[in-house]
Amino acid sequence: MRSALKTDPGVQGSDRAAYLGAFYMMVVSAIMAIDSVIVRLLSPEVHPFIMGFTRAGFGLLAVLPWILRRRSMLATHYRARHFVRAALKLASLIAFFYAFASAPLADVTAIAFTSPIFVFLGAWLLLGEQPRRARLIAMAIGFVGVLIVVRPGQAGELPPGLWFALAGALLTAVIQLLLKDMSATDSTETLVAWNLILMVPIAAVPALLVWSNPSPAAWGFLALQGVMGAFNMMLATKAFSLAEASLIAPFDFLRLPFVALLGWLLFSQPVTASTLIGGTVIFLATLLMARSAGRRVISQT
Repeated sequence: MRSALKTDPGVQGSDRAAYLGAFYMMVVSAIMAIDSVIVRLLSPEVHPFIMGFTRAGFGLLAVLPWILRRRSMLATHYRARHFVRAALKLASLIAFFYAFASAPLADVTAIAFTSPIFVFLGAWLLLGEQPRRARLIAMAIGFVGVLIVVRPGQAGELPPGLWFALAGALLTAVIQLLLKDMSATDSTETLVAWNLILMVPIAAVPALLVWSNPSPAAWGFLALQGVMGAFNMMLATKAFSLAEASLIAPFDFLRLPFVALLGWLLFSQPVTASTLIGGTVIFLATLLMARSAGRRVISQT
């Protein structure tokens, strides 16, 4: 039977898809690490509100030809929810922009991994989903990891950037809870398209309040950030469509070493043992949740 599996084209094709999905997720992790570096580089000159607007604007321009070729993707049952989701997405981006601008990149990245924990907590408390014992244990482990990273009781106050990181992770979880129903009838393409279309006018309002013209070099980084964000959204969706979440999710943790290395090389940010240990604990909690899910989950980045 084992030899038959080795020659079964279906099995081989499934293996290739899984490997490809894992590779895509590695690329996603690398791009997200580069994105955090761009935010840090631009933060002295560009306000986070402006970053939110340009990211949405350049992202929409990047996918606009795709939308125009397939206008049928704009058919949806959730116009009001798309608006709420776009507003929450903008708020989460701005929270992480503030976080990356004012706190060590590796610490912010470690805190960002708490989103699945907040999703589980919200599904339990707000949607009435019955928790499994493994997920309760995972949630407790995850919060222990957060405490290790933020080190409560340490000398001095907790950096405001880490509070923004926690807010961003919480908002991301709320978005995921909204998507539980929306993704049942709206395709991934529809969700991506409406998110970008609506986020541009929403982001324009706060951006106008603080607007100042970025330098030409900053415009170049902002354009790159927007295009990377749109590309990353589609690439992550493709990765999760090729393989089970329990296989793909661990590769997202590569963001932490990627970010830690870039933060050390470019900004001389030391990576503390508490960040590495806490990040690993949070990752293990997230992995435990993914493996207990027992089904494929499509991630919306």
